[in-house]
Amino acid sequence: MSTAVAASSSRPGLDLRSLAVRIGFLPALLIAVVAGMSAIDPQFYGTINILNILRNASFLAIVACGQALVIVAGGFDLSVGAVVALASVVMAKTMAATAHALPGQTTPIIVCGVAAGLGSGLAVGLVNGLCVAKLKVSGFVVTLGTMSATAGVGLMITSGIPVYGMPDVFVKGFGRAQLFGLPTAVYIALAVILVMVFVQRRTLFGRYVYAIGGNVEAAIVSGVSIQRHVVGTYAVSGLLAALTGILLTAQVGSGQASFGGDRMMLQSIAAAVIGGVSLRGGIGRIEIVSVSALFLTILGNALNLLHIDSRLQPVFLGIIMVAAVALDELSRRRRTQRV
Repeated sequence: MSTAVAASSSRPGLDLRSLAVRIGFLPALLIAVVAGMSAIDPQFYGTINILNILRNASFLAIVACGQALVIVAGGFDLSVGAVVALASVVMAKTMAATAHALPGQTTPIIVCGVAAGLGSGLAVGLVNGLCVAKLKVSGFVVTLGTMSATAGVGLMITSGIPVYGMPDVFVKGFGRAQLFGLPTAVYIALAVILVMVFVQRRTLFGRYVYAIGGNVEAAIVSGVSIQRHVVGTYAVSGLLAALTGILLTAQVGSGQASFGGDRMMLQSIAAAVIGGVSLRGGIGRIEIVSVSALFLTILGNALNLLHIDSRLQPVFLGIIMVAAVALDELSRRRRTQRV
């Protein structure tokens, strides 16, 4: 790795102080919301509510990890919500068809369904990445188009009707099961976060993604394969969104084209931005994004317990996002002035 790329890839460590400044408000907000709700409503710290928070935070954290990787590379993925829904219906349809062809063969049914769901997300991710890398089209425009197309395919497959027919062992023994008192989705989310942290910090792919987002010209001069790594970020994002769709489907017990949608897309971007990922690329840590996902989930849960009108809830999310972007811009200007 050349000097230019090494400098760019080491940027996350060198900018740790400015990153801490930008996300310093996150722990304070998280503690304030938890303390406030614990005092206002005892139901907030009830076992059932805590499990719901952890489960929903796990779903969001998995999607946000992929979204953050794309943004660090200087892109955007608006299709993640639609991919969640597509993977859900594709997996459910595949399981139902396999169960009809192979009655009683639980393992092949589950394997075929999960593979089909993950494959659908990977396919959308590859299309996004190839269009951005090969055709040089803005990631915002490309993923906006695939978001619409993917959502349309999901609705066309199901006609808006939930898809049933999945094995009970997949739904009750996996999706709704608990291990040591925690939902299985929590353990899968933790595994995804640990893998993504390792990729960011310990692999050439992670370092090159930082380099591309930090200074793409320097990365090109240094011989980094820009196209391959850009395609890789979108492929990972699509794969993780599909994984979330599979987990949601296993919990609910049916494949639905209404999963994800605009809400999951907006929340994944919000989790990344609030978690310190710079919209200009090159800066961001997955572990902090996961904490941000937990904060957003707790905030949404608190607003529901306080009976805040659902139409007003996006206002709170928007205000926090604007504050995070403003802090990011102020931090960038301070660094520029120091230079």
